[in-house]
Amino acid sequence: MTPTHAEAQVDDFRQTYRNLETEIGKAVVGQADVVRGLLTALFAEGHVLLEGAPGLGKTMLVRTIARAAGLEFARVQFTPDLMPADIVGTNLIVEENGHKTFQFQRGPVFTNILLADEINRATPKTQSALLEAMQERHATVSGVQHAVPSPFLVLATQNPIEMEGTYPLPEAQLDRFLLKLIVNYPSGEELHEILDRTTAAAGAEIGRVLDSAESLREFQHLVREVPVVREVQERAVSLVMATHPANPNAVENARRFVRYGASPRGAQALILCAKIHALMAGRYHVARADIDSAAVPALRHRIVLNFEGEAEGVTTEQIVTEALART
Repeated sequence: MTPTHAEAQVDDFRQTYRNLETEIGKAVVGQADVVRGLLTALFAEGHVLLEGAPGLGKTMLVRTIARAAGLEFARVQFTPDLMPADIVGTNLIVEENGHKTFQFQRGPVFTNILLADEINRATPKTQSALLEAMQERHATVSGVQHAVPSPFLVLATQNPIEMEGTYPLPEAQLDRFLLKLIVNYPSGEELHEILDRTTAAAGAEIGRVLDSAESLREFQHLVREVPVVREVQERAVSLVMATHPANPNAVENARRFVRYGASPRGAQALILCAKIHALMAGRYHVARADIDSAAVPALRHRIVLNFEGEAEGVTTEQIVTEALART
């Protein structure tokens, strides 16, 4: 790739990213960090776990991103009685010309952006139905593999307040999410803006920024092509290893309060997000600061605290912040 061609691609990427931010901003007030995190996941083709109280616009945010990106969208409300077949689909008996055959009825997982609303309300069996699609990009029904569309993203929400009747996501499933983003309450001024928009006669029209899923795949390929030198990659490795209590370079709080540190997927998430951050800065190479910018959302859900850490009220964000400061 010639420098001129690379520069043109970077400029195109930055303009598309900004246009998506503009269109999303027509419907979503504030939440700038969450929007950037979701767009980062979109271009990295990674899944996102959104955590926030009810009524903060998580569903509308995801729907708006799908509309602006011109992608197919499906929503599943997770409940205790939801079955795996309700997500991936099932084989139905169909009669044609007097003959009965099995025909696969696709579930909502066969889309570009799947909103798994309140994912922690479904049983572990149903939660695990998403694992294969999230990791392998296909679903298996009656021994037959069915590929999900490309691109494919799972954007899951969970409510951190009402925990009764929920099934916390196991560490293996949490690790499948590229990022965990926290949706906070709006400020007073932002709440005024929300009221002005939502109580008016008509809502905002969201324009389509990407003309096809193929356009998005080209940008995703561009992200993968951004080079990372060994010295910068070492920063991602050091941050991950600093969260492991048995590692000689672990930070103090990790040794004391952590049971399991971040997985190799955490390092992969750091590199992918850093590449997108570099492109948005107008660079076709990754710097250490790009990796640091993604550390908290990429690692906070991959660290498991021990009993002492939970009892002391330590957060995984504190562990990551200490790793950023000490490594």
